Amino acid sequence: MSDMKIKPADACEFDLLALGEVMLRLDPGEGRVRTARSFRAWEGGGEYNVARGLRRCFGLRTSVATAFAENDVGRLIEDFIMQGGVDTSLIRWVPYDGVGRAVRNGLNFTERGFGIRGAVGVPDRGLTAASQIKPGDFDWEDIFGRRGVRWFHTGGIYAALSETSAAVAEEAVTAAQKHGTIVSYDLNYRPSLWKSIGGHAKAQEVNRRIARNVDVMIGNEEDFTACLGFEVEGVDENISAIEVDKFKSMISRVVREFPNFKATATTLRTVKTATINDWGAICWHDGRFYEATHRENLEILDRVGGGDSFASGLIYGFLATGDPQKAVEYGAAHGALAMTTPGDTSMANLAEVEKIMSGGGARVVR
Repeated sequence: MSDMKIKPADACEFDLLALGEVMLRLDPGEGRVRTARSFRAWEGGGEYNVARGLRRCFGLRTSVATAFAENDVGRLIEDFIMQGGVDTSLIRWVPYDGVGRAVRNGLNFTERGFGIRGAVGVPDRGLTAASQIKPGDFDWEDIFGRRGVRWFHTGGIYAALSETSAAVAEEAVTAAQKHGTIVSYDLNYRPSLWKSIGGHAKAQEVNRRIARNVDVMIGNEEDFTACLGFEVEGVDENISAIEVDKFKSMISRVVREFPNFKATATTLRTVKTATINDWGAICWHDGRFYEATHRENLEILDRVGGGDSFASGLIYGFLATGDPQKAVEYGAAHGALAMTTPGDTSMANLAEVEKIMSGGGARVVR
């Protein structure tokens, strides 16, 4: 059982608070961004997706700390957030200048990919309101001290947006730990975000600093290498078929260097085509490794958000059971289900996740 000291639900306003940017996702469906004549609109953001999954699939009380430019695009994203049941009281609204010279809302054009054609993301997120949040904009003492939060989640996407967003992430994780809130962080390395602000070296500097105040570190082998500087032995640039034992060896080194980590977790994905992946997950906790059911040749409709849905299931498992084996199984099953539907966020419910965990198949339900 977990040695994490998680605050009781009745002592806190929120089960989980996420800090991050929420963008408007524009999806051409089965087509390409470059030839589309229509798009479906969704909301999405690495950190927010975790809060939404915990609310909609697992029924927990969640909130998101973010910012939008005050215009109809911002209000559209807010409307999606409200449909997802996530609390909006910590959204900051920034006056819009009419053009977007000073502040704007982020857009993310995303192709799902199919077969030999991989998924493609084209983000348009310069000068966004969320990237301009600065230390002091949120009263973390009030949020973690008076209102109360059981679990706080943020990650490397938000930390990469600007110098100030990295400082805000550091400020938030420090305050959360001070008030006994469990902190999780998804390394989520995106080369495009770090490319113009210092690349690998800057990513490691920022993430290693934040990591000192993290309880549960989430990331795949590329994330741990790029963000924290740990190499997986004997793995070339093609990391699609990484050996689990080598990953375990790396994690053992990680937790020696960061003894504050109470758990680490990663998805194990072998990409055969955009629509066929092997999918599994592993969690380290209190000196032991726990592996989820490995699902070979998992069929995927939309892979974006699968890792975030893994994180929300993992967090639910720790909050609800304290059992790392159950936590990694909840995460892997939820991530697998989330990739069967379009959009960044999960459309699964708890009964479906638990059916998949117990070995249930895809027979028709009527």
